Amino acid sequence: MSDATGDDRRSRFSAWSLLPVQQMLAKRLAGKSPQSLESVAEKTWVIASEETVACRPAIYLPHQLDRVTGWLFSSSEHPRSEIEAATAIHGATRGFLLKDAWLIDGTLYKGGASQYLSPRAGILPRIRAEHEFGRGAMYCSVGGNRYFGQWLIDDCCTYSLACDEGVPITTDRPVYGHVQTYMDLLGMKPTQVGSAYFRELVIFDDVAHNHNKGLRFQAMRNRIRSGVDAPQHPGVFILRGVAGERRVLRNEIEIAELLRNRRGFRILDPLAADVPTILKSCAGARVVVGVEGSALSHGVAAMPAGAALLTLQPPNRFVSVYRSRTEWSDQHFGFVVGFPDGEDFRIDPQEVERTLDLFPS
Repeated sequence: MSDATGDDRRSRFSAWSLLPVQQMLAKRLAGKSPQSLESVAEKTWVIASEETVACRPAIYLPHQLDRVTGWLFSSSEHPRSEIEAATAIHGATRGFLLKDAWLIDGTLYKGGASQYLSPRAGILPRIRAEHEFGRGAMYCSVGGNRYFGQWLIDDCCTYSLACDEGVPITTDRPVYGHVQTYMDLLGMKPTQVGSAYFRELVIFDDVAHNHNKGLRFQAMRNRIRSGVDAPQHPGVFILRGVAGERRVLRNEIEIAELLRNRRGFRILDPLAADVPTILKSCAGARVVVGVEGSALSHGVAAMPAGAALLTLQPPNRFVSVYRSRTEWSDQHFGFVVGFPDGEDFRIDPQEVERTLDLFPS
């Protein structure tokens, strides 16, 4: 191992760790799962305390939740309990200091503990680290590495925490699509690393939607919206098409054109537009509508306070994560649940219009 440099900067070095191989063998041969990194932390501290808050009611027509057959990112209970709850408990935000930690091929290691962040390059684990850091702070998450929406709404919030603790570190996943533009808007200059040894590494539990995270999200929104000339308009329909994990709304174009023709909505295809165009469409929208998914994060991050988000939900994949995000910005959240159509789904256009009429003017 190279000599310690005494600072936080990256230095080039070469060292080997058998932790990836040891943990793989322990799991395959003995069925032994690794410990959590939090359990082997040298130090733990609370950044923001747990809190109980009143929930803004979600907006939806009667019997919508009766159609839900599957859900993600919720408790094991049917999402009805979460949607109908008058209050929510938002957990604490915490920091954890690790010493002698390794990032190798998308996974963090510390002794018998590890945390997966992104897929490794090959079938067999690598064991070599090519960089050394005095002190780093990992802000990326497995969800953010996989989904653009979680990267923008969650990982970018955690970035500010990482900047206070050391060199902000993320895995070396490709910077694709709109990511670089948002990084430039937010002034994000992380260090991307494929493999490294950290004499000290700070990690975070920043999943909870507490007030502290809400303030960081508001600061992000202010930077994203600053300088955008976007007069108020009725709304925007964000197309999903067949992008990402399969969630195809069979009559998506029909609904988008209906809202354009009857209510003056704009139709936006984010895969065919750059970030300035997207922000110009979303920053003045009174309502953002679209299939639940990462593309809606453009709207959540840009639409003004008091606006509304209407998510069109597949019955077998109900997700309500945007509810808490809209509450941070004094916005409204609603949904329409569709009907199965083969492996895809359809939404009743009349239900979309009736739900829109329920939103405050």
